[in-house]
Amino acid sequence: MATENVIIIGSACAGLTAAVYTARADLNPLVIEGYQAGGQLMLTSEVENYPGFPEGIMGPDLMALFRKQAEKFGARFLTEDVTKVDFSKRPFSVTVQEKEFSARSIIISTGASANLLGLKNESRLMGKGVSTCATCDGAFFKGVPVAVSGGGDSAVEEALFLTKFASEVFLIHRRDKLRASKIMQDRLFKNPKIKVLWDTITEDVLGEEAVTGLKLKNVKTQKNSQISCEGFFVAIGHTPNSHLFSSYLKLRENKYIETAPNSTKTSIDGVFAAGDVQDFVFRQAVTAAGSGCMAAIECEKYLEKIHQ
Repeated sequence: MATENVIIIGSACAGLTAAVYTARADLNPLVIEGYQAGGQLMLTSEVENYPGFPEGIMGPDLMALFRKQAEKFGARFLTEDVTKVDFSKRPFSVTVQEKEFSARSIIISTGASANLLGLKNESRLMGKGVSTCATCDGAFFKGVPVAVSGGGDSAVEEALFLTKFASEVFLIHRRDKLRASKIMQDRLFKNPKIKVLWDTITEDVLGEEAVTGLKLKNVKTQKNSQISCEGFFVAIGHTPNSHLFSSYLKLRENKYIETAPNSTKTSIDGVFAAGDVQDFVFRQAVTAAGSGCMAAIECEKYLEKIHQ
């Protein structure tokens, strides 16, 4: 079995950027892109905030261009899921179903999955009014009402951000008090555009081709109601796709892979992590791409060092 210079696990902005850079460095990368290739941008309709696309671009189209560019420089792709890794020996081992690969270095870019409510129409209307990122999609909702589900800092942050665009923002929370920090709550309650719907859960998203409203229920009175809105932002956190590596790599308390400051280096020399699997602060396509570039450059330097 030939040993790869680098295996890249995951294929969204971080992984594909790492593929472009490592391929151009003549490292002949193998990208195990997974069955859900392209990451969260595959769930996004139009992307307006990625530099170089002043007219905007559809999320899947952007990922297709990333992949085409990586292929142009010689990156190879395997469209299957990694089922097991072993970082306890060198070269590192990566298993896909029954097939085992070995590599001198690894770049992990498996991303994070937005937590969803599990509603009947939530996934069907994703990108058609349902979103998990106000920073990405808020500008599409100028002058119309929107709703946010959640009660932590991220939900309050999303609600406050959306007031720049929306005519009204409903914050839907299942309890009678928020988990968000006091400073965030103070800002929220001072904003006249935000209306908090306490003790309330979302039972479903309404709309055929796009979101038109929400079906709600008060958990204390059991009373059902509906509100009209054109956007619904689910802000109940993200789960990093790091479970495959938890036996080997140091994870933060929130399960994101820990990397050295200003670096993509993990707790194991020769293993790098880029994008949303290690970034729980920014979570943007452009920052993921930037960290993919960092990982590729650090990986190239690592390989030069071990070949000396």
